[in-house]
Formats: sequence, structure tokens, C-alpha cells
Amino acid sequence: MSSGAGRAVAAAVGRGRRIVADLGAVDPAVYAAVATTPTPELDAALRRLSRAANHSKISFAIAGTLALRPGAPREAAVLGTAAVAVASAGANLVGKALARRPRPDREGLGVPTARHVRMPASASFPSGHTASAFAFATAVGSRLPWTAAPLGLLAAGVGYSRVHTGVHYPGDVVAGALLGMAAASTVGGIGRRVRSCVAATA
Repeated sequence: MSSGAGRAVAAAVGRGRRIVADLGAVDPAVYAAVATTPTPELDAALRRLSRAANHSKISFAIAGTLALRPGAPREAAVLGTAAVAVASAGANLVGKALARRPRPDREGLGVPTARHVRMPASASFPSGHTASAFAFATAVGSRLPWTAAPLGLLAAGVGYSRVHTGVHYPGDVVAGALLGMAAASTVGGIGRRVRSCVAATA
């Protein structure tokens, strides 16, 4: 790596850490507002949604259903699964390693125990669940436009559930959503180039 590229990487890492520090000043207030707002009718449903999103089980179940149909649905399933893999790697192997943001103190910040899911041991920033959910929704929606709205709402629900259950700050979720959409865009671009090459050689 050249010295110029090294400086650029160092600057990007430094900027990312400053952004995390800024979020640290805002996120606890929003987090606490969610924690202290009584929502007894939503707590169980959001807890179940958060658990169901572990290891992208919801996305993979949808992908498996789509893969049963040839053509665009099967292509969407492949794109969605690839986007989840890229987003998950970006969040867990890169984002969390660089940011190293501690998880919220949900007991100290007043998250009701009725909402609790298992607190992950990994860093808080960004939200891997949200990144994977948005990656899948964006990738599949780009190939099957009629799925974009429902999958987008599902992804937003997964993201919010991670705040509601107390395992992430809102900023973690926003960053995860952006990462997921970027991963889907990258995978979609590669997919389009592959289809173009196949068409050109056919």
C-alpha cells in the first residue's frame, strides 16, 4: 500500500471513529426515549422478530421460497443471499472491528426486561442484523420490484426491533441500513455485469 493510500485509510478510520463519538452523544437520549416509552402490546412481537432475524433466518427462508421459481425469482434469491453475505462480512469483520463500540447498558438505561433478547458479545456498531436485512431487501427488490416495499418494511422492523430490545443504539441501526444497501448495490452491479457477459457470449 502506498503512503498516500495509507494516509487515506487512516483518515477514513479516524473519521469513522469521530462519527461514532458524535453518535455517542446523541444515541443514548433516543435510546432512553424508546426504552422508557411503554409499549406492552408491541414488546413480545418485536422480541420475536429480533430473535427470528438471528443469522438472517427470515431472509434465507424467503430466498428459499423464491428459489423454487425459475427466472427472476431465483435470480433475486441468489442476489439477496449474496448481498447478505457481503453485508454480514462488512458489518462483522470490518465495521465492528474498526468501531469497537460497546453495547448499550440496557439495564442502566431502563429497557424493560420483557423486551430482552440475548445481548451479543460483539461490538455494537454497526448493526449486523439490520445490515443483512436491508441488503436482502434492496437486492431482491431491485430484481423483483413488487417485493421492495414489503421487504423494506420488514428490514425496517428488524432494525427497530434491535433498538426496542435494547441491544443496539439507533445510530448502529442507521449505519447497518446504509451498509446493507451499499452491499446490495455492489452485488447488483456485479450481477448485471455477469448477465451482460453471458448475453454477449450467447
